[in-house]
Amino acid sequence: MKKRNPFQNSDTNKRYFTYDCYLKRRFGGKVIKIPLDGGFTCPNIDGSKGVGGCIYCSKEPLAGRGKPLFEQFDAQRKILLKKWGREGVEERYIQYFQVFSNTYASAEKLKKLYDEALELPGTVGLSIATRADCIDNDVLRLLKEESERTYLTVELGLQTVHEKTAGLINRGHTFAEFCETYKRLDGLNVCIHIINGLPGETREMMLETAEKVADLRPHALKIHMLYIEEGTEIFEMWKSGDVPMLSRDEFVGIVCDQLEIMPPDTVIERVTGDGVSSRLAAPEWSLKKLVVQNEIDKEFVRRDSWQGKKYS
Repeated sequence: MKKRNPFQNSDTNKRYFTYDCYLKRRFGGKVIKIPLDGGFTCPNIDGSKGVGGCIYCSKEPLAGRGKPLFEQFDAQRKILLKKWGREGVEERYIQYFQVFSNTYASAEKLKKLYDEALELPGTVGLSIATRADCIDNDVLRLLKEESERTYLTVELGLQTVHEKTAGLINRGHTFAEFCETYKRLDGLNVCIHIINGLPGETREMMLETAEKVADLRPHALKIHMLYIEEGTEIFEMWKSGDVPMLSRDEFVGIVCDQLEIMPPDTVIERVTGDGVSSRLAAPEWSLKKLVVQNEIDKEFVRRDSWQGKKYS
């Protein structure tokens, strides 16, 4: 007999609070996230904090870079509607400024860009990916103003709480600096990004990162798998044998461990990363995203566990 799902924040067999479930509850139907390229760079690339970016960064813009937002939106919309189809009467979109640091400009420039995105058809929210060292007081005020107009999420890349790892990957800021910015964003929806499988990190270190994220009680979390793409600094390290990769089973086990200690109301936007297939060198198993998600589901059933079971 099929087991009943004991996890309350779910509308499927998933034993974690999926982004899809959260958005359906909030907006009453399917919401599609549209990736946009606002033409930004990063202080860790342009020399103000560092050069070259994080060692896993491909530094590749989206195909639509330089095109008006409406053209980018329309092209992505057609692709994603073909993938997801239409659910319900109306189309609902979150405009996602995804590439590089999308608060790395003056508040005046950002306001013009964000407001333009909010005017795109069917828009119900904004998601803005950035770094902890790219939010000054003017930008902070702007983000709070925009959050009063729409469902706004600030996506902050943390990746790891371990300073030795952060130095190795050329992150460019400390965990303490991240926490200071997180406190300043109080009242806003924040989605924290972490990466499993970073060079030199043990399972215990990855769980410590998750524990400290859980202590922050973020609105949302993205869990990525480190993947190696050609053309990155880490690709050369990997070719030299300096970057051992997690197996799929190891990754699945770590993700389930991390979700067990997360607050049950933290929205899980992602449980694995997927590189660009034409540039991906490793791990090959990461290309089969659905398989990875299914293995996480099966592991939770095997454990008779779910998100937040061990949270305190």
